[in-house]
Amino acid sequence: MKILFIGESWHIHMIHTKGYDSFTSSRYEEGATFLLDCLKKASVDITYMPAHQVLIEFPTTLQELNQFDSIVISDIGSNTFLLPNKTFYGLEKTPNALNLIKAYVQNGGGLLMIGGYLTFMGIEGKGNWRNSQLAEVLPVEMLAYDDRIECPEGVTPKALLRNHSLLTSINNDWPVFLGYNKVMAKENTETVVDINGDPLIVLGNYQQGKVACFTSDCAPHWGSPQFLQWESYTKLWLNILQAISKTN
Repeated sequence: MKILFIGESWHIHMIHTKGYDSFTSSRYEEGATFLLDCLKKASVDITYMPAHQVLIEFPTTLQELNQFDSIVISDIGSNTFLLPNKTFYGLEKTPNALNLIKAYVQNGGGLLMIGGYLTFMGIEGKGNWRNSQLAEVLPVEMLAYDDRIECPEGVTPKALLRNHSLLTSINNDWPVFLGYNKVMAKENTETVVDINGDPLIVLGNYQQGKVACFTSDCAPHWGSPQFLQWESYTKLWLNILQAISKTN
């Protein structure tokens, strides 16, 4: 499989105050490193595009996207796709990245959205995917406001379709998660696993393409250490990607 993985990166800016004086520092982090390393070890061909690179490097033609079997969007808001530097700063017309992704799926490509603070609606609704072109494409209905369900006590998923091919070779003893994005599955989709009575893994179709949602995190903080250490961690992601891959 050849995958385009987008998002799961951030810059942190800090103010250190020591009495009268203060100074600033910053650091850059990528949250998907563990997952991407696991997939690479399983011979998945990964092209990783951190969030800030989307603003300047996202493909501008459908032909460029068609080289991938599926696209993964994780913890990155719709604005990053809709406000590239050339448009926001240079006032240039540019191809709409979300229209390109929609067309890519229409023509048989796979799309997976992974949960987080800036996917689905996200914190304070800033992910804003409900009002984007991909709302029609994804297999879930999103809320109109902040959709985070924080579970500091931990919440354990439950397999609803235990015999589904997505759960082949998956340990049914699921680890806890610390939160997720609340969504509703659309008609004619499959909720394979739920969490706290809400969908966790949903599969569907959009025209010729296959789509999926994983409504919690692939990494901390919602993705607990127990999840990353779970014996079925890599296999679960492989099964999801294989299920939506256009080579399937």
